[in-house]
Amino acid sequence: MRHHSAIAGCPISGGLIARYGKAATILSTFLILLLTHSALAQSKEIRVAAAADLQSALPAIAQRYEAKTGVKLVVSYGSSGTLATQILNGAPFDLFLGADYVFPEKIVAANLADSKDAIPYAKGTLVLWARKDSPLQPLHLEALSDPRVQKIAIADELRAPYGRAAVAALTKLKLYEQLKPKLVVAENVAQASQFVLSGNAQLGLISLTTAMSPAFKEQGTYVLVPNIYPDIRQCAVVIARSDRRTEAHAFLDWLLASEVQADLPKLGLNPVR
Repeated sequence: MRHHSAIAGCPISGGLIARYGKAATILSTFLILLLTHSALAQSKEIRVAAAADLQSALPAIAQRYEAKTGVKLVVSYGSSGTLATQILNGAPFDLFLGADYVFPEKIVAANLADSKDAIPYAKGTLVLWARKDSPLQPLHLEALSDPRVQKIAIADELRAPYGRAAVAALTKLKLYEQLKPKLVVAENVAQASQFVLSGNAQLGLISLTTAMSPAFKEQGTYVLVPNIYPDIRQCAVVIARSDRRTEAHAFLDWLLASEVQADLPKLGLNPVR
Protein backbone atom coordinates (compact mmCIF):
# COMPACT_ATOMS: atom_id res chain seq x y z
CA MET A 1 0.00 0.00 0.00
CA ARG A 2 1.27 3.49 -0.87
CA HIS A 3 1.46 5.90 2.06
CA HIS A 4 0.90 9.65 1.73
CA SER A 5 1.29 12.64 4.01
CA ALA A 6 -1.32 15.35 3.80
CA ILE A 7 -1.12 19.08 4.44
CA ALA A 8 -4.37 21.04 4.33
CA GLY A 9 -6.07 18.04 2.86
CA CYS A 10 -3.64 17.67 -0.06
CA PRO A 11 -1.62 14.46 -0.31
CA ILE A 12 2.16 14.97 -0.60
CA SER A 13 4.48 12.10 -1.39
CA GLY A 14 7.43 11.26 0.83
CA GLY A 15 9.77 11.97 -2.11
CA LEU A 16 8.40 15.46 -2.53
CA ILE A 17 8.89 16.15 1.16
CA ALA A 18 12.47 14.92 0.88
CA ARG A 19 13.10 17.19 -2.09
CA TYR A 20 11.65 20.21 -0.24
CA GLY A 21 13.74 19.35 2.81
CA LYS A 22 16.89 19.15 0.72
CA ALA A 23 16.13 22.52 -0.91
CA ALA A 24 15.53 24.09 2.50
CA THR A 25 18.86 22.74 3.72
CA ILE A 26 20.67 24.17 0.69
CA LEU A 27 18.93 27.53 1.15
CA SER A 28 19.80 27.73 4.83
CA THR A 29 23.44 26.81 4.08
CA PHE A 30 23.56 29.52 1.41
CA LEU A 31 22.16 32.10 3.82
CA ILE A 32 24.70 31.13 6.48
CA LEU A 33 27.55 31.45 3.96
CA LEU A 34 26.17 34.81 2.78
CA LEU A 35 25.97 36.16 6.33
CA THR A 36 29.44 34.85 7.11
CA HIS A 37 30.85 36.47 3.98
CA SER A 38 29.14 39.75 4.89
CA ALA A 39 30.59 39.63 8.41
CA LEU A 40 34.07 38.90 7.05
CA ALA A 41 33.76 41.75 4.55
CA GLN A 42 32.77 44.15 7.31
CA SER A 43 35.67 42.97 9.47
CA LYS A 44 37.99 44.03 6.62
CA GLU A 45 36.79 47.62 6.80
CA ILE A 46 37.79 50.36 9.22
CA ARG A 47 35.41 53.30 9.63
CA VAL A 48 37.60 56.39 9.86
CA ALA A 49 36.69 59.95 10.85
CA ALA A 50 39.44 62.02 9.22
CA ALA A 51 40.28 65.71 9.45
CA ALA A 52 39.66 67.68 6.26
CA ASP A 53 43.37 68.35 5.63
CA LEU A 54 43.76 64.61 4.99
CA GLN A 55 41.33 64.67 2.07
CA SER A 56 44.26 64.96 -0.36
CA ALA A 57 46.69 62.68 1.49
CA LEU A 58 44.69 59.83 3.00
CA PRO A 59 43.41 58.20 -0.23
CA ALA A 60 46.98 57.28 -1.24
CA ILE A 61 47.72 56.01 2.26
CA ALA A 62 44.49 53.99 2.34
CA GLN A 63 45.13 52.49 -1.09
CA ARG A 64 48.63 51.43 -0.04
CA TYR A 65 47.33 49.86 3.17
CA GLU A 66 44.52 48.00 1.42
CA ALA A 67 46.96 46.62 -1.15
CA LYS A 68 49.16 45.34 1.67
CA THR A 69 46.52 43.96 4.03
CA GLY A 70 43.20 43.70 2.19
CA VAL A 71 41.65 46.02 4.80
CA LYS A 72 39.70 48.95 3.39
CA LEU A 73 39.42 52.37 5.03
CA VAL A 74 35.90 53.81 4.78
CA VAL A 75 36.56 57.49 5.41
CA SER A 76 34.35 60.43 6.40
CA TYR A 77 36.02 63.85 6.21
CA GLY A 78 35.20 67.00 8.15
CA SER A 79 36.59 69.56 10.53
CA SER A 80 38.18 68.02 13.61
CA GLY A 81 35.65 69.79 15.82
CA THR A 82 32.65 68.53 13.88
CA LEU A 83 33.95 64.96 13.79
CA ALA A 84 34.72 65.01 17.52
CA THR A 85 31.16 66.16 18.23
CA GLN A 86 29.78 63.33 16.08
CA ILE A 87 31.87 60.77 17.98
CA LEU A 88 30.80 62.21 21.32
CA ASN A 89 27.20 61.83 20.12
CA GLY A 90 27.68 58.16 19.27
CA ALA A 91 28.68 58.13 15.58
CA PRO A 92 29.90 54.62 14.66
CA PHE A 93 33.57 55.24 13.87
CA ASP A 94 36.48 52.95 14.68
CA LEU A 95 39.28 55.51 14.36
CA PHE A 96 39.55 59.29 14.60
CA LEU A 97 42.42 60.98 12.73
CA GLY A 98 42.35 64.58 13.93
CA ALA A 99 44.28 67.60 12.65
CA ASP A 100 45.59 68.41 16.13
CA TYR A 101 45.66 66.98 19.66
CA VAL A 102 42.87 69.12 21.16
CA PHE A 103 39.88 67.36 19.63
CA PRO A 104 41.21 63.78 19.98
CA GLU A 105 41.97 64.62 23.63
CA LYS A 106 38.29 65.52 24.05
CA ILE A 107 37.46 61.94 23.07
CA VAL A 108 39.99 60.71 25.63
CA ALA A 109 38.54 62.99 28.33
CA ALA A 110 35.06 61.59 27.64
CA ASN A 111 36.38 58.04 28.19
CA LEU A 112 35.49 57.16 24.61
CA ALA A 113 39.04 56.33 23.50
CA ASP A 114 40.71 53.04 24.27
CA SER A 115 43.98 54.76 25.22
CA LYS A 116 44.92 57.20 27.96
CA ASP A 117 46.35 59.71 25.50
CA ALA A 118 45.87 60.76 21.91
CA ILE A 119 48.51 59.26 19.59
CA PRO A 120 50.51 61.64 17.33
CA TYR A 121 50.79 60.35 13.75
CA ALA A 122 51.95 63.39 11.72
CA LYS A 123 52.65 67.13 11.81
CA GLY A 124 50.88 69.62 9.58
CA THR A 125 52.12 72.76 7.84
CA LEU A 126 50.28 76.01 7.06
CA VAL A 127 50.81 77.69 3.68
CA LEU A 128 49.62 80.74 1.80
CA TRP A 129 48.16 79.80 -1.59
CA ALA A 130 47.03 81.76 -4.66
CA ARG A 131 46.00 80.91 -8.20
CA LYS A 132 48.63 81.10 -10.93
CA ASP A 133 46.54 83.66 -12.82
CA SER A 134 46.47 85.96 -9.79
CA PRO A 135 48.00 89.45 -10.14
CA LEU A 136 49.66 88.67 -6.79
CA GLN A 137 52.13 86.32 -8.50
CA PRO A 138 54.96 85.72 -7.84
CA LEU A 139 53.48 84.94 -4.46
CA HIS A 140 55.09 86.03 -1.20
CA LEU A 141 53.87 86.51 2.34
CA GLU A 142 53.66 90.30 1.90
CA ALA A 143 50.72 89.69 -0.46
CA LEU A 144 48.54 89.50 2.66
CA SER A 145 48.87 93.29 2.95
CA ASP A 146 48.35 94.01 -0.75
CA PRO A 147 45.39 96.43 -1.15
CA ARG A 148 44.16 94.45 -4.16
CA VAL A 149 43.28 91.57 -1.85
CA GLN A 150 39.61 91.68 -0.90
CA LYS A 151 39.07 88.18 0.48
CA ILE A 152 41.31 85.71 2.29
CA ALA A 153 40.01 82.20 2.94
CA ILE A 154 40.71 80.51 6.26
CA ALA A 155 39.14 77.65 8.20
CA ASP A 156 37.03 78.23 11.31
CA GLU A 157 39.44 78.62 14.23
CA LEU A 158 36.90 77.10 16.63
CA ARG A 159 36.41 73.89 14.65
CA ALA A 160 39.53 73.48 12.55
CA PRO A 161 43.16 73.40 13.76
CA TYR A 162 44.38 74.98 10.52
CA GLY A 163 41.98 77.86 11.14
CA ARG A 164 43.44 78.28 14.62
CA ALA A 165 46.95 78.22 13.13
CA ALA A 166 45.97 80.83 10.51
CA VAL A 167 44.59 83.22 13.13
CA ALA A 168 47.68 82.70 15.30
CA ALA A 169 49.99 83.43 12.36
CA LEU A 170 48.10 86.59 11.34
CA THR A 171 48.11 87.76 14.95
CA LYS A 172 51.86 87.18 15.23
CA LEU A 173 52.37 89.15 12.01
CA LYS A 174 50.25 91.96 13.55
CA LEU A 175 47.84 91.68 10.62
CA TYR A 176 44.82 90.01 12.17
CA GLU A 177 42.82 93.10 13.13
CA GLN A 178 43.63 94.76 9.81
CA LEU A 179 42.62 91.71 7.75
CA LYS A 180 39.70 90.49 9.86
CA PRO A 181 37.06 92.19 7.62
CA LYS A 182 38.55 90.40 4.61
CA LEU A 183 38.53 86.92 6.10
CA VAL A 184 36.18 84.39 4.52
CA VAL A 185 35.71 81.72 7.17
CA ALA A 186 35.03 78.16 6.02
CA GLU A 187 33.88 75.23 8.14
CA ASN A 188 37.13 73.34 7.49
CA VAL A 189 40.41 73.71 5.64
CA ALA A 190 39.19 71.73 2.61
CA GLN A 191 36.32 74.17 2.14
CA ALA A 192 38.66 77.15 2.62
CA SER A 193 40.86 75.65 -0.09
CA GLN A 194 37.91 75.43 -2.47
CA PHE A 195 37.08 79.11 -1.85
CA VAL A 196 40.50 80.21 -3.07
CA LEU A 197 40.75 77.60 -5.84
CA SER A 198 37.44 78.80 -7.29
CA GLY A 199 38.55 82.43 -7.18
CA ASN A 200 36.01 83.43 -4.52
CA ALA A 201 39.00 84.50 -2.43
CA GLN A 202 42.28 85.91 -3.71
CA LEU A 203 44.39 84.20 -1.06
CA GLY A 204 43.99 81.19 1.19
CA LEU A 205 45.74 80.05 4.34
CA ILE A 206 45.46 76.30 3.83
CA SER A 207 47.22 73.02 4.56
CA LEU A 208 50.35 71.91 2.75
CA THR A 209 48.59 68.57 2.10
CA THR A 210 46.04 70.38 -0.06
CA ALA A 211 48.57 72.72 -1.70
CA MET A 212 50.59 69.68 -2.82
CA SER A 213 47.62 67.87 -4.34
CA PRO A 214 47.61 67.63 -8.17
CA ALA A 215 44.73 70.09 -8.73
CA PHE A 216 46.25 72.76 -6.50
CA LYS A 217 49.78 72.32 -7.87
CA GLU A 218 48.43 72.66 -11.39
CA GLN A 219 46.37 75.77 -10.74
CA GLY A 220 48.31 77.66 -8.09
CA THR A 221 51.45 78.26 -6.07
CA TYR A 222 52.15 78.46 -2.36
CA VAL A 223 54.65 79.78 0.13
CA LEU A 224 55.25 78.34 3.57
CA VAL A 225 54.01 80.38 6.51
CA PRO A 226 56.89 80.86 8.98
CA ASN A 227 56.76 78.76 12.11
CA ILE A 228 54.93 81.46 14.06
CA TYR A 229 51.87 79.38 14.92
CA PRO A 230 51.47 76.52 17.41
CA ASP A 231 52.60 73.13 16.15
CA ILE A 232 49.90 71.33 14.20
CA ARG A 233 50.48 67.98 15.91
CA GLN A 234 47.97 65.66 14.31
CA CYS A 235 46.74 62.94 16.66
CA ALA A 236 44.58 59.85 16.51
CA VAL A 237 42.43 57.83 18.87
CA VAL A 238 40.84 54.41 18.49
CA ILE A 239 37.23 54.49 19.65
CA ALA A 240 36.63 52.31 22.72
CA ARG A 241 33.16 51.12 21.73
CA SER A 242 34.31 49.95 18.30
CA ASP A 243 34.18 46.24 17.53
CA ARG A 244 37.15 46.71 15.18
CA ARG A 245 39.68 48.10 17.61
CA THR A 246 42.24 45.46 16.68
CA GLU A 247 42.03 46.40 13.00
CA ALA A 248 42.16 50.14 13.82
CA HIS A 249 45.27 49.70 15.97
CA ALA A 250 46.90 47.60 13.27
CA PHE A 251 46.43 50.43 10.76
CA LEU A 252 47.72 53.02 13.22
CA ASP A 253 50.79 50.89 13.96
CA TRP A 254 51.42 50.61 10.22
CA LEU A 255 51.03 54.39 9.77
CA LEU A 256 53.62 54.95 12.50
CA ALA A 257 56.13 52.53 10.98
CA SER A 258 59.36 54.22 9.89
CA GLU A 259 58.98 53.33 6.20
CA VAL A 260 55.49 54.87 6.05
CA GLN A 261 56.47 57.93 8.10
CA ALA A 262 59.39 58.53 5.74
CA ASP A 263 56.94 58.92 2.84
CA LEU A 264 54.63 61.42 4.56
CA PRO A 265 56.49 64.54 3.28
CA LYS A 266 55.51 63.53 -0.28
CA LEU A 267 51.91 64.08 0.82
CA GLY A 268 52.49 67.36 2.65
CA LEU A 269 52.81 65.93 6.17
CA ASN A 270 55.84 65.80 8.46
CA PRO A 271 56.67 62.58 10.28
CA VAL A 272 56.49 62.27 14.05
CA ARG A 273 59.01 59.42 14.09
